[in-house]
Amino acid sequence: MQQDDVSTISAPDPERILQTATKTNNIETVKKLNGDLLFRYLTTCFAFSIFAILALMIVEMTSESMPSIKAFGWKFISSSDWDAVQEVFGALPYLYGSVVSSVLALLLATPLSIGAAVFITEIAPKRLGGIIAPLVELLAAIPSVIYGLWGVVVMAPWLQSTIQPFLIEHFGFLPLFEGAPYGVSMLAAVFILMIMVVPIITSITREVLLAVPQSQKEAAIALGATRWEMIKMAILPYGKSGILGAAILGLGRAIGETMAVTMVIGNAPNISMSLLSPAYTMPSVIANEFAETTSKLHASALMEIGLILMVVTLIINAMARLLIWSVTKGTGGGTV
Repeated sequence: MQQDDVSTISAPDPERILQTATKTNNIETVKKLNGDLLFRYLTTCFAFSIFAILALMIVEMTSESMPSIKAFGWKFISSSDWDAVQEVFGALPYLYGSVVSSVLALLLATPLSIGAAVFITEIAPKRLGGIIAPLVELLAAIPSVIYGLWGVVVMAPWLQSTIQPFLIEHFGFLPLFEGAPYGVSMLAAVFILMIMVVPIITSITREVLLAVPQSQKEAAIALGATRWEMIKMAILPYGKSGILGAAILGLGRAIGETMAVTMVIGNAPNISMSLLSPAYTMPSVIANEFAETTSKLHASALMEIGLILMVVTLIINAMARLLIWSVTKGTGGGTV
């Protein structure tokens, strides 16, 4: 009897073991699900916090700009008057300076950047291209104040003594090159912006060209195309949307540049056809005057200029990203 009782007590119960195992698995599953949900919610919060910060910036800048918006309305954009003593403000010279300097810099930088990207990807030996590409990208990491310092110390005196007198002597009959050789001018700002956006456009264009299928290049060569014809007919058309997106991203960088342009543009609120005249941009006037505002309306006017600049920059970057996205999703182009 005792042996039977012992054997009965010590015998494992399969049903109890199954219940225990099931309960353990359920606990582990619940913990795993809780961890996944926590990670998902956390990353979602991180992602939407970016939009929250952007929305907060827009709301605050709009709120601070309301005195200027109510006082001047749309006239703020179309007026050239800027008198802090009389509290009369108009942003047209700054809009003009930002748009003209950025667009001209982009027109000069885009062909140079495309040529550099084509050389790195298609013409240079692989080892040489692998050396040049990181060096070009490193140029984008140089602080803008360094570019500005170089522009003031080296470029502006060189323009004043060499390039601007040449332009005045041979092309002074054109409105673009009238005036005296000041050195610091719209032309200096265009050159400094061109140098600063070339690395960005070159880097993105290089990635786009690298995404062109090798079979497309080989097909062009098989049909008897030379290397130049292959680049012209098979590579550049394939990545044209991506290249355009890279150029627009460069425009976004140029139109928002502050320190380098402030140091070389001359900072004169004038609207002049001549590239040799000093000018002003939206970032420059904010950097120069915000710490020395004379009234609340003055500060509000500067904040409105910042709001306009922010909206324009967001639109430009959104357009660039949409173009690059269309390249990635469509039949032609590459990735960034």
